[in-house]
Amino acid sequence: MDIRRTILDTIPKELWIDLEDRHRAEAFKAHDVVKTNIPLNAKRSREVEGQIRFRLQEQGYEEVVQLHGGHLIEDGVMPGTDLRVYQPFARFQGPKVGVILGFAAMPEPRKMPAKNMSRAAGVSLNWHLQPNMFDDPKSVRANDIFVLFLTARDRNRAGMIEEIAVGVIGADYKDFLFYESLEDFLRGYGEGSEAPDDSDDRGAEVKLRKTRKLFLPPENRPDSDVEDGSNE
Repeated sequence: MDIRRTILDTIPKELWIDLEDRHRAEAFKAHDVVKTNIPLNAKRSREVEGQIRFRLQEQGYEEVVQLHGGHLIEDGVMPGTDLRVYQPFARFQGPKVGVILGFAAMPEPRKMPAKNMSRAAGVSLNWHLQPNMFDDPKSVRANDIFVLFLTARDRNRAGMIEEIAVGVIGADYKDFLFYESLEDFLRGYGEGSEAPDDSDDRGAEVKLRKTRKLFLPPENRPDSDVEDGSNE
């Protein structure tokens, strides 16, 4: 199986972009909340910020995937198994196989996220992606693959994200079967596509922004930041 192509064919490009925006914004929000509202020393502030960041991003993930057609796994039971999960996983049906998409935070880029019961249950679906000396074509296989939307906080800039990536972890939870930064992965949506006959314009290349500012509704912004519509 071409893991990269399978994900590209199953998960809409817009979902990744919206998840990236939402997760960067939530990371900044967690930092801002702790900095302005919780008087703790540096060590405790980092710990609390990490907990708040993960919960905000987890909820943001859950909301975004549903907007893009993902079906949250009901009752916490992995399809076709008796394994339970306690984090939000969403299923997307592709042309040939399904993709179950989860979210995980990495300690740093390309480092395996912490193993927990939910992710251990998820990666169990990926055993058929790994070489097997005794492969039996008649054996029963799970049809879905388990993919993670991965984030790594910026260790040098508080409230920022250093890297966002797409990854597939092997069933033994020892290494990545597939890993690619989100920015590189998004380029795959243009591979193999042809421009219309009457135009050579393939559209502007998506460029991920490196920083995020906390969104404020217009009514809560300082007067100097509110647009008066004179330039419209």
